[in-house]
Amino acid sequence: MAEAVYILGAVSSLLCAGLLLRQFVASHQKLLLWSALSFLGLTATNVFIFVDLVSLPEVDLHVVRWSITAASLGLLLFGLIWESK
Repeated sequence: MAEAVYILGAVSSLLCAGLLLRQFVASHQKLLLWSALSFLGLTATNVFIFVDLVSLPEVDLHVVRWSITAASLGLLLFGLIWESK
């Protein structure tokens, strides 16, 4: 059951990123691009959660997961600050 949640989290994050990128192409608002990049990073985080906890349980990848999450949130924060000027 947990495996399905990890996969659905990755799929929903990827879907959000795709929708944000599609809207960015249509409107060229940079905040949409920063948000899409953030969601792509969150998709990678969800994939690493699946790999870490299901595929390779003997390997500890939590540092990689948290690093990708921090970078993704940093991108979103940077985009929010940059576009508020």
